[in-house]
Amino acid sequence: MKENKAAVEAGALPSQGAAAPAPSPPGPLFYRRPVPLSLQLHAQWRLKEGDLAFAAQANVVPLVIGEFAMASRSYPIVFAADDAAPLVLLGLEHDNLFLADGRWSEGHYIPAYVRRYPFVFIRTLNPEGFALAIDAQSDRIVQEGEAGVALFQDNAASAATTQALEFCRLFTGEHKATEGFAAALRSHALLTARNADATLPGGRKLSLTGFEVVDAEKFAALPEEIVVDWHRKGWLALVNFHLASLGRFADLLSRQIESQTRSAASDPAG
Repeated sequence: MKENKAAVEAGALPSQGAAAPAPSPPGPLFYRRPVPLSLQLHAQWRLKEGDLAFAAQANVVPLVIGEFAMASRSYPIVFAADDAAPLVLLGLEHDNLFLADGRWSEGHYIPAYVRRYPFVFIRTLNPEGFALAIDAQSDRIVQEGEAGVALFQDNAASAATTQALEFCRLFTGEHKATEGFAAALRSHALLTARNADATLPGGRKLSLTGFEVVDAEKFAALPEEIVVDWHRKGWLALVNFHLASLGRFADLLSRQIESQTRSAASDPAG
């Protein structure tokens, strides 16, 4: 990944007035007000410990290709219908079934997209430039006081900020590689629309739409030269992880039923 000069100066953080973010649509999932970190503006800001409650209502989360192996053991991996971006399904409605009281279910992989919060890379005015930003409205941000760890120390990025920068840099690199894989799936017409339909105890029906999966027959019929190329790139393994992960739909339904049962038991009216 190329980085513009302004984004790599001063610990790879933009200084005030440099590397201003380009105009963009509403922020990504979880982020309410991402702002580029600046020594001049945020020298006193600190970051305290927090839980994952911000992801409680996310039933899908973006995934990058380096996570397919780990994620496939816990969740169905699918592809967005509009751009083939990989996603993990965490629930069949509007809730994350792997999160309770701000804690992720033990033994299940936590996607990198979740782990990087409240940090994120945002694009600069340079189309290929990125700058480290943070969600200014995160509950973990401390703008005054001594709680948490400093984001800046001795007029430079602190260890915590440097670590976040490296994490976001690696994530962005993986994201670019993921876009290449998704584009290849689309160019070979391997994706097909799929719905997840379920009937819960009591007769309530659920239907999750708007995602695609790899057509196993079309995948098996790929020309030999494509198979060899994809093997070298590691893409054959990615497709197989995806196909294997679809078996997790049954686990997801079981969690949905358990969630409904708990809700009914805790509802006095029920």
